[in-house]
Parts: sequence; structure tokens; C-alpha cells
Amino acid sequence: MTPEEEDLAQEARRLFSGRVDFLLSAPQLKFLPDPDYPEVAFAGRSNVGKSSLINALTGRKAIARTSVTPGRTQELNFFEVGDPTQFRFVDMPGYGFAKAPVKVVENWRKLVRTYLRGRVPLKRTLVLVDSRHGLKETDREMMKMLDEAAVGYRIVLTKADKIKASELAAVTEKVAAEARKHPAAYPVIHQTSSEKGMGLDELRAALLQDVRG
Repeated sequence: MTPEEEDLAQEARRLFSGRVDFLLSAPQLKFLPDPDYPEVAFAGRSNVGKSSLINALTGRKAIARTSVTPGRTQELNFFEVGDPTQFRFVDMPGYGFAKAPVKVVENWRKLVRTYLRGRVPLKRTLVLVDSRHGLKETDREMMKMLDEAAVGYRIVLTKADKIKASELAAVTEKVAAEARKHPAAYPVIHQTSSEKGMGLDELRAALLQDVRG
């Protein structure tokens, strides 16, 4: 990182290690909080590691609940960052479950789609992708939805410590090549590991830059 990037990373590290509080869960759009602060949304397949990444970014063990049960998160969960509040994290319902009832899945899709298209303070969405598997069809559907909503997004590879460096490089290049075909995708692919702390400083700095616009 350049000296400027390092300064930003240190500032982001201080901010993320400070106040981070759960605000509310919104099972329907009418329960959304007032659009007072910039928002960053986390999207990804079930069990891709959304909650683990939020916990790792903020240095907490359980600010966001993790679950081994696909589909446990069925609402938009909002967290406030900073004292005073600087911005919000939004933990979105995981997608790509084979066992959830069709009606339930459709309700989640409607909630997510409407939130993405109409939420003015939404500054960036993170599309989390498991490094071991690369992009799946459900990830591509989410990317298309974000393109159509004109919501800029960063692709974040999770569990990057679980595969060899050569495999990680290959999946990163493959994902980057596909991302270049999507108008709303940010060109840089983030490689992260919630367990090892890999890539977290860079991602924190990028998110702070995003919310400041």
C-alpha cells in the first residue's frame, strides 16, 4: 500500500474497532431504518462467510450471528459503525438454498431486489464468493440484479486461506475476467480470510473510501 493508503487503512482500523452496534432487523421494507447514514450491504450465498467477515472486519466474535443452517438470516440486519455513527453495515439474506420453500425464497428475493433498487444511502454492495468454488449461477444472478439497479459492488473472495496460492490466483483472475463484463462491478477483486485476517486492512480502507464517496 502507498503511504496514503496506509493512513486510510489505519483510520479505518480505528473506526471499525470502535463502536459497532446491532441496530435492527427488517423482515419487510416498512421496517427499514431512516436513510440517515451511508450503507454498505453484504450479499452472498448461504454459508459463504458473511457473518464471519463482518465479525472479522470489526474485531468482534459475534456482532453478526453465524449459523451452520442455510437460510437462517431471513431479514436485512443493520449495524451502526462509529461514535457518532459514520455508516451502517447491512447483512442481507443469503441466497442459493436448495431446501428453502419456493415462497420463502421469492419473498427474500423481493425484499433484496426492492432494497437494492430503492435505497438512496446504499453506497456499495459486497458480493462474497467462496474462493474454493468461484462464481456460481446464483452469484451471477445477484451481479445482474446489481447491474440493473446501478448499484456499484465489490467482489470479495472469502476463505482464501483454504486453497493453495496458485489456485487462489487462478480463481481471482477468472472472477476478475467475468467481473469486467459487468458495468457495476468494481475492477479490483478482494482476497480475504476471516480466520487469518488476510486482506481485511485493504477491505476496511476501501469501504471507508466508498462511504465517503
